[in-house]
Amino acid sequence: MNRSRSTHVTEGKLCTALLAILFCVPALALAQTHAIRTKSGLVSGVALSHGQEVFKGIPFAAPPVGKLRWQPPQAPAAWQGVRKADSFGAPCMQSKSPERLGPWTRVFLSKMQPSEDCLYLNVWTTAKRPKTLLPVMVWIYGGGFTSGAGSVEIYDGAALARKGVVVVSANYRVGVFGFFAYPGLTAESPHHSSGNYGLLDQIAALQWVQRNITAFGGDPRQVTIFGQSAGAGSVWLLMQSPLARGLFERAIIMSGPAVIPAKMITGERSLAAAEKQGQEVASRLGAQLIDQLRALPAERIIKDSGRARWAPIEDGWVIRAGWHPEHEVTVINGMVAEDIGIGYYGNGPAPDVTLKDYHKTMRETCEAKASECEKLYPAGDDLQAAAAIRSALQDRARVSLYKWGVQQTSLSPQVYTYYFNQKIPWPQHPEYGVFHSSELPYVFDNLALMDRPWQPSDWRAAREMYSYWTDFAKTGNPNGKGLPEWPLFRVGNFTTMQLAARMGPIPLAPAAREQFWMEYLKAPLGF
Repeated sequence: MNRSRSTHVTEGKLCTALLAILFCVPALALAQTHAIRTKSGLVSGVALSHGQEVFKGIPFAAPPVGKLRWQPPQAPAAWQGVRKADSFGAPCMQSKSPERLGPWTRVFLSKMQPSEDCLYLNVWTTAKRPKTLLPVMVWIYGGGFTSGAGSVEIYDGAALARKGVVVVSANYRVGVFGFFAYPGLTAESPHHSSGNYGLLDQIAALQWVQRNITAFGGDPRQVTIFGQSAGAGSVWLLMQSPLARGLFERAIIMSGPAVIPAKMITGERSLAAAEKQGQEVASRLGAQLIDQLRALPAERIIKDSGRARWAPIEDGWVIRAGWHPEHEVTVINGMVAEDIGIGYYGNGPAPDVTLKDYHKTMRETCEAKASECEKLYPAGDDLQAAAAIRSALQDRARVSLYKWGVQQTSLSPQVYTYYFNQKIPWPQHPEYGVFHSSELPYVFDNLALMDRPWQPSDWRAAREMYSYWTDFAKTGNPNGKGLPEWPLFRVGNFTTMQLAARMGPIPLAPAAREQFWMEYLKAPLGF
């Protein structure tokens, strides 16, 4: 079993002395690193074991405060001397995370005090000299575009970096501070745009990587962006944004477009609709002029902005309306088994689903073909209802993923798809299943952060998962020595790669169900 891990604290308990020796030493800060010169000044991080270094809290843009609130990110100020990059920057302004949210325990949630001064990034590297030219992986976190941070514990990049890549994670503005559109903001913009500040932050971080990553041993010509949930939606939007052209070569979309409907990712918002929402929020805040809105305390804006839906906007500048991929990049796109449970099971225990709920869901999912759906996914009583709904939505998502692949092959030199189906062992909560974001401990090889009865199959799945991800970053192909073969997506091959205790291709769905969804879905979900 691979038990070299990147932290010295398990979830909910401190490491004992013995555990510190066996599990925890790899992430202990050993010494300050030598100084590295960025375009803004010198930085020093901390040395970790296994020859790693981590640099935390490097500013990639000026603090978006005062007159820079609701402005595109500006260049960071230069500094004199050596800046210590030994602690994470504050998460961007958001409501404070609870101690636990359904299956998402503290390792999945931000623990630091949020601030508007938040545009910082982190770098993990094993390179000992500049221009080593290791592949670069830039992580974009999820959180529904309303929460999240690069400092979230499960995103620790040390284990990935040990596989010979440079890992970068960056904060971006979320919620009302990241996606607030308003007529006054649109009017002051030379691009006649407002509201996509969070995406512009992501682009600014990628531009920082292009300018600075060689100093950390990274290759700016080999950048892979990867993200989950809202981060996956961000990856998909960056693939379409003309502003991100040339900033990355490969992309990994984890539980995003093609699997989750667009309205759950982006809200399908036009600039006009977003501006209308912004006016409603401004009215609640009792301020109309931009200067007045910028002068309000951030905490009050968070509190009084109500239940508005914050998400990226089709503004014509950062994002154009419709499906317009700009970049011919190699792509992995996939899903987690319970992604389809968002709204049903993904945010907590499965509710008591009744036959009435079953019939309602089938009408919503299959519309005029609801009766045919019910024949394909029968339920004779309440006990069968939840399983039938789950099967229908999982089959639909896998077929949608295939349809997405058919479209993407015309734009990408290589496409790979997957279905993650490894259940985190949690005897106290079997109801959570393979919940949304449960692949993250495996992808980052951070199982040791969670106090779970891990089995040899879990350690093996993690080893294979992070190897697939890092091999893809290195070559554009997830396959590598000792790994089960992951087939390239092919039109007419109705399978996807299952990532689980047993890795390998599986059918999209049983034949009759597959045919139904192939005919029913006119376009992939999330388009």
